[in-house]
Amino acid sequence: MSNPLLNSFKSPANKMVLGTMTFGRQNTVSEANDQLNFALDQGITYWDTAEMYPVPAQQATYGDTERIIGKWFQETNRREDVFLATKLAGPNRSMTYIREDLTFSADSIRHGIDKSLQRLQTDYIDLYQLHWPERQSNMFGQRGFSGYDDPWEENFNSVLTCLSDCVNEGKIKHIGISNETPWGVMRFVEANRWQSLPKIATVQNPYSLLNRTAEIGLAEVCFREKIDFWAYSPLAFGVLSNKYELGTAKPSDRIHAFPQMARYNSPEARIASKKYAQLAQKNGMTPAQLALAFVMHQPFVSAAIIGATTMEQLKENIAAAAVVLTPELIKEVGFIHQLHPDPSP
Repeated sequence: MSNPLLNSFKSPANKMVLGTMTFGRQNTVSEANDQLNFALDQGITYWDTAEMYPVPAQQATYGDTERIIGKWFQETNRREDVFLATKLAGPNRSMTYIREDLTFSADSIRHGIDKSLQRLQTDYIDLYQLHWPERQSNMFGQRGFSGYDDPWEENFNSVLTCLSDCVNEGKIKHIGISNETPWGVMRFVEANRWQSLPKIATVQNPYSLLNRTAEIGLAEVCFREKIDFWAYSPLAFGVLSNKYELGTAKPSDRIHAFPQMARYNSPEARIASKKYAQLAQKNGMTPAQLALAFVMHQPFVSAAIIGATTMEQLKENIAAAAVVLTPELIKEVGFIHQLHPDPSP
């Protein structure tokens, strides 16, 4: 692609991106501001958000996370210090309060970008991502393919054409996708290769000690096609911190506060998490630091998205960047994975 912006994407030097989906729900504005200030002071300059945040999504709060970040930009005048990523919601019958049209039509894409720009109080977005596919596909822990009767019609070219126009207009700088399958990623790759449409810069998908399914197909695609892989939920909704097993989790922590979000809370996941925690403690690190260090240790992972509800958690997570994993420790992680493979896909 000839556009220099699309060819200038740089990965986070420290392999960490600040996640913000708790801002406005589990975290107050004041707590969010403290996290933003501390993260930036620690060199975490890449931030990720979404128009539907905070999570769990609801009509009363959607867009609040972007508003919090936008107000922070206005008050600190530090927009230029941050690489800002946000996401466009895809089809979801329970989210039509965002837009009646949640397809990736040109009107929907432009509406999403313009509203995010307003909430974020900025005139450009560094990375604009499609939050999940428009078509029926397996995501958010779903098993068993169910897209046989999907009325969706292939539109990769038109989607990328619209996003390319938005790049040329200066509204966004780079394009990313999220919750995608290897097939979906390769269709975007082909559109770039054969139709001279923009190359996607990132794929943001789940990856953790409890969900290593990205290693099966996406890892090779991202490596060979030179696409950044951003790992979300590297702590599996906090389960890998071992706080739920220890009984130190607060009522406001995610799995307690939102029991419907049970993807990482199966009995098998809890058993595996406990074994990883024991391994971490044996090697002089916290369970969360082992989980994050493992993700960042993978050559195909460009960044782990770290999220926290307290400053103590954020400091612990950032400290994981300095953790060194020995070959022996990686081998022990592998033994546990063989016994409990991907309990939370």
